[in-house]
Amino acid sequence: MMEQQPATERIDDLPTNIESPQGKLVYLYLEAAGNATVDDLNRTLAMNKMSVLSVLETLSSQGLVRKTGGEYTVGVSR
Repeated sequence: MMEQQPATERIDDLPTNIESPQGKLVYLYLEAAGNATVDDLNRTLAMNKMSVLSVLETLSSQGLVRKTGGEYTVGVSR
C-alpha cells in the first residue's frame, strides 16, 4: 500500500463569488493544474463541453479566469 504524500503546494481559498459546484470544481482544477483546454476539462472532470464553456464564460466575466490561445488559466483578479 502506498503512503500519501502531503501536498507541496497550497491551493488558495476559493473566491466567495463562485456559487456553483461546477464553477468551484473548474476553478480548483485550473488552480492546481495551471492551465487547461476545454477538452482537458471535459475529459478530466467528466463535464460535458457545453457546461464547461458556460462555467468558463461565467468565471471569465467575473475576472477569475482568462483565456490565452486555447487554454484557460486562473486570472489575476480574485
